[in-house]
Amino acid sequence: MLSENLYLLQSTRMRTIYFKAILCFILGISGAGTAVAQHSTFQSIARDFDQHRKKALQEKLFLHLDRPTYACGETMWFKVYNVDGTLHKPLDMSKIAYVEVLNNAQKPVLQSKVKLEQGSGNGSFILPATLGTGNYTVRAYTNWMKNFSPDYYFEQPVTIVNTFQKPDKPETATAAGYTIQFFPEGGNMVAGIPNKVAFKAIDTNTGKGIAVTGDVYDQKGNKVATFKPHKFGIGHFMFTPQTGAAYTATIALPGTKPVQQPLPQVYTSGYTLQLQDTGQGQLKMTVNLASQQTEPVYLLGHTRQLVAFSDAATLNNGLATFFINKTDLEPGITHFTLFNAQKQPVCERLYFKQPTNTLQLTIKAPKQLYTTREKVDLTLLAQANGVTNKSANASMAVYKLDSLQSKTATTIESYLLLTSDLKGSIEDPGYYFSETGTADTEAMDNLMLTHGWSRFKWENILDKAPAMYAFVPEVGGHLVHGKVTSKTTGAPAPGILTYLSSPGKQIRFYTSESDANGLVRFEVKDFFGEKDVILQSDFTKDSTYQFELFNPFSDKFSAGKQSSLTLGSQLEHDVTLRHIQVQAQQVYFGKYTNRFKSAATDSTAIYGKASEQYKLDDYKRFKVMEEVMREYVTGVLLRRRKGNFHFMVIDRPHRSTFENNPLVLLDGIPVFNINKVMAFDPLKVEKLEVVASRYFSGAQVYEGLVSYTTYKGDLGGFEIDPRVLMQEYEGVQQQREFYAPAYETDQQKQSRLADFRNLLHWEPNLKLVHGTETQSSFYTSDEPGTYLVVLQGLTGNGMAGSKMFTFSVGQPL
Repeated sequence: MLSENLYLLQSTRMRTIYFKAILCFILGISGAGTAVAQHSTFQSIARDFDQHRKKALQEKLFLHLDRPTYACGETMWFKVYNVDGTLHKPLDMSKIAYVEVLNNAQKPVLQSKVKLEQGSGNGSFILPATLGTGNYTVRAYTNWMKNFSPDYYFEQPVTIVNTFQKPDKPETATAAGYTIQFFPEGGNMVAGIPNKVAFKAIDTNTGKGIAVTGDVYDQKGNKVATFKPHKFGIGHFMFTPQTGAAYTATIALPGTKPVQQPLPQVYTSGYTLQLQDTGQGQLKMTVNLASQQTEPVYLLGHTRQLVAFSDAATLNNGLATFFINKTDLEPGITHFTLFNAQKQPVCERLYFKQPTNTLQLTIKAPKQLYTTREKVDLTLLAQANGVTNKSANASMAVYKLDSLQSKTATTIESYLLLTSDLKGSIEDPGYYFSETGTADTEAMDNLMLTHGWSRFKWENILDKAPAMYAFVPEVGGHLVHGKVTSKTTGAPAPGILTYLSSPGKQIRFYTSESDANGLVRFEVKDFFGEKDVILQSDFTKDSTYQFELFNPFSDKFSAGKQSSLTLGSQLEHDVTLRHIQVQAQQVYFGKYTNRFKSAATDSTAIYGKASEQYKLDDYKRFKVMEEVMREYVTGVLLRRRKGNFHFMVIDRPHRSTFENNPLVLLDGIPVFNINKVMAFDPLKVEKLEVVASRYFSGAQVYEGLVSYTTYKGDLGGFEIDPRVLMQEYEGVQQQREFYAPAYETDQQKQSRLADFRNLLHWEPNLKLVHGTETQSSFYTSDEPGTYLVVLQGLTGNGMAGSKMFTFSVGQPL
């Protein structure tokens, strides 16, 4: 009887998950075909695979967060790196990244859209006091990435401490919970064939690996193997299962009685795939089949969906061998799949190749110990051998280490080459790229044995039906999506011309015609901050429709969940100190919190330079709009038809007059009822502009344009049609400026303003040139202690690197 606290999982037989019917239909040919035909067919798999890669371009986002632990009231800073999923080069495709903070229940508590330029961008969140103490997840993705599984989104755990709330009391007794999983190499445990079986032991309360010991027994009670983890609760053992036998592991767990767990089923027939590093620059892949039959098999290896190896072999006496030159493999994870004669994928194996050429970053300081309020001058150096693009895009954070703040940081190279391509959570991925970890080949291979590939499934590769993607990349700016439906039936309304606009002195006006499903889409470039938006149609023509704007954030979430957080009494001092730091920062430097960089936006009106412009204060002021239009607006003729006003714009290029109303805007909002314009108070209008020619907006053509702008750009009390949809909409985040005081003079150093910053420096836009030293400077605060510098960067060729450096701050003598 297993402990109720032990969650048991088994690996399932590989062949049952690989879509036999689909593959046989697409790839099946007679097994009696010649070797040439077999090889040709297998090569078609590689071609189909490469076509899939080209059509389903993978984006990867990496976020460099300034630190792993925050207090409510502090600012979370982050830098976004966008790369292509194959070579990891900066990708200038999507112009918007969606960044969210999720609570432990996978609910977003903070959301933002971040502008990307040349494959990078940066942003921030101010953490409100409404957040409870706990573990959270920061995730990021693009609109294009929403076509794929949320497992592909960037995710990183963070801890947020609310020092304004009384911490929860720690539980007096925490029930132990463990997950033990077994993973036969290649996917199957087959009788009579030596099997390598990997295992992973995890504490479900913390998500960390645990030290266990275990023995494997057959059904007669004979011990056939022993095991214990090598690193992070992960290890492996070897044994040869026998036909008809069943095996059970007896596991000694910390703090509880030993438990028993059955190993995966032993099959009497099937394939195994074993990998061996020969130590001579080659990998040896051995295929075993528990049968003496002769049949062809095929091995395909790809590194991030780029085919690196493909070859066919024939099983002789149930054995076939492949040799792969490691120089043919790209750095990172190579995914090997074995296909049988029926073109079914029957085994898989992952192999990791350490990068040889990486971005080497160096941080130097003139000394290791500084006093409070002293200037720190860092010298940064980037070296990237074999790189044609000699510059690196980098970011750097400097923060204090304490019992709340760990020294472990998620690095860009560990994410791009490892974490982003594996299923499940990886404990301390940076270890595998450290000096110790790179030499620990056993730990890396155990990791490859216990984590599955996450980037695609074979049915998506070999099913030749063209993929239909619901989300397009945002190559020009943020895309606002909505829908038009009938008020009476609720059915989608196709072919309706809709207008999206936002009141303001800078005109924001967009048009879209609803498709067959009633969907509309607007590309809103340089739309920053929170604004009111109005969605409508021309109600003089379409009066029976209602409108909806969609939430642009993803509503799908990965299966991962953060462990709960309980702050023990040993952390009380640092929690209290963090509370004081936040309060002091708000009191003395709070005025600098919401300083934003001016957005580089085009201030030119959407219609360019108007044919005529009238600043009404330069003319005699009339109290009635009709007099304004008749007296000095020469480009517009005012007419009455059946008691209603109409505008007729002069078509100056053709020396004629348009017959129909032009597009009329008030602070960028289209107005289709000219009578309402004539009833508006002209004393509230600052400027009037006329386009005396045809005006084109997308596919729409208007007979001229007349634009009114009020003094404040707030419609001046103009009553909009009640049938429009008006709501607040969050545009692209404005870039907040990082502020830190300088202590250049004695007067500044002697200032009585308390400086309790634990984040000394944040620099998201560093440009490092190969072989050239770059200087970066900042000042220490009044907080003594040990500080960590984290520098991360990426070259134009896709080389990623990171570096950590510590220094100390002490009280002045």
